[in-house]
Formats: sequence, structure tokens, C-alpha cells
Amino acid sequence: MQVFRGAAALPHPPRRAVLTIGNFDGLHVGHRQILRTVTERANALGGESVVYTFDPHPRKVLQPDRAPSMLTTTEQKLELLEAAGIAIVVLEPFTPAFATTTPDTFVRENLHARIAPLEVYVGYDFHYGRDRAGSMRLLTELGPRLGFAVTIIPEVTVDGADVSSSRIRELVAVGEVEQAARLLGRPFALRGAVVAGDRRGRTIGFPTLNLAAENEVLPALGVYAGHVRLLDGAGVGAWLAAVINVGRRPTFKADDPPLAEAHLIDFEGDLYGRRVEIAFEARLREERRFPSVEALREQIARDVEVGRRLLAAGAA
Repeated sequence: MQVFRGAAALPHPPRRAVLTIGNFDGLHVGHRQILRTVTERANALGGESVVYTFDPHPRKVLQPDRAPSMLTTTEQKLELLEAAGIAIVVLEPFTPAFATTTPDTFVRENLHARIAPLEVYVGYDFHYGRDRAGSMRLLTELGPRLGFAVTIIPEVTVDGADVSSSRIRELVAVGEVEQAARLLGRPFALRGAVVAGDRRGRTIGFPTLNLAAENEVLPALGVYAGHVRLLDGAGVGAWLAAVINVGRRPTFKADDPPLAEAHLIDFEGDLYGRRVEIAFEARLREERRFPSVEALREQIARDVEVGRRLLAAGAA
């Protein structure tokens, strides 16, 4: 997959491009339906599938106090786009100057002149251009004049409700990681470097890796079962079963800032400095304060056994 920093960086229009445009935060099942359509059509036409997206999210620039927290990092989003079979990604820098682009100019100069798509597929709520004034009506009117067809992809539903990044954020925020996974099509995952902690887990027999999370969204405080994927170094790509705590560790210090830490089940080794991804597959319990370190140790032992059974059975 080729990645270009803005449409102006394209050396020439892609071959018989089939294009989709959007923010694609989370790359959920609704997004993936659009991507499947785009890749299938590109293959049928002997062309290239193209995603045009923005970095950062437009509201980070235009309404920073109301901007959504991102479910995925840019790195995660690009990896997921590549896994979906996309050939070319245009990662447009969204700046205050770019925000002044009129809808007509955006379509004519950024899409038609630089990408020259044969077909464009967008979600039903797609808006573009200055003040998000670009409507689907304008796009469907301009497309045929400029030589491309426009198709609106209807919203995908799960359990009778529309799938959206906002809905997934709400589910993750309350710890409903199983339901969030149904909307994402995969477990919600945090990514970052393993950093040194206070080594309290090691002293009670359950060493943990502490994650310096790069994501903007953390699951609700609590204990989860999931997996840790190694992103670099020896064993890169391996998935390791884990019990994960997101919280402040109130048994030790109630005012610690929230962090994600994972105990790797049946694993021995040093991962300090490594980059990993933690996938949350099932919520085991809420975080709570224990009357003693021994009581905490006993509960962690129970959590590990429950997590081990769930993960071995494929139920998490």
C-alpha cells in the first residue's frame, strides 16, 4: 500500500481509481463495508482502490474543545486499511488553510484533478469543504460532469442500531468491550511502548507490563481478558494471552492516574522498551480497593484463572 501526505503529493492520478473519502476512525464494520465495495470495484475495473482521509481529524483543528477522542492511532488506521486491501491512501494534512477550501474546489481540484476517480463511494452522512457545506447533492451533480459516478453506501446496523465511531466510543468508555468488538469487527486495542513501572506486580507474583498508550481512548476502569501482540523485536506478531487492568491501583495509591497494565499468562521474559498492542476481549470485573495486598493477590489469581479459561475456550 502506498501512502501519500496529501493529494498534491501524488505524482500522477492513480490508475482507474475507485475512491472513498472519510475520517474512518476505528475502521468499524460500516467502514469495512465501504472498503470491500471499493476494493471489489477496483479489481473489477482493473484499477486501484484509493482512500482519501484526513490527519488530524477536522474537528481537532476547527473545534478542539468538541473534537472526538480517536479510537485508533494513525498507524493503526493505516495498517487496517492495508489489511482491507486498499492500494493507495491519501492522508491529507487538515490545516486551518485547508479548512477554507470550498466544496466545489475540493471536488474539482483535490478529487478530480489529482485522483481522477472513475467511481466514488461515500457514507450516507458524508460532508466536505468549508463549514462542511458540501452536500451529497453537490457531489452527485458534479460527479457526472467531471466523469465519475457517485454511490452512497447506506449505514450498517448491528442489533437494530447504526454502527458509528461515536457509539463505539460510548461502549468502550463504559467497559462494554465485547459489544464494541461486534461493531469494530475485532477487539478494541491500545498501542504503545512498554515502560518501567513501580514493579508492584512482581512483588506479589504477578508481574505486569505497563503501557504508555498512544491512543486517546481508554476502556472503563476494570479488569479484562485479552491478548498482547508484539509489534517489534523477537517474536514480532505473536499474540500472548493476558489479564489486563485499566485503573489507578487503589489498593496502593488511590490518586494514581489511570493506566493500562497487562499480566501475560504463562509468559516469562522482559519486554521493556518493546512496542505492543493490547486487545480487550472480555470484561472480568470492576476495579476496586482491597483491604490488603494478600486479598489483592488472591483476586488476581482468580482473575488469571478466569481469563485463562475464557481465552482458551475462545470465548474472549
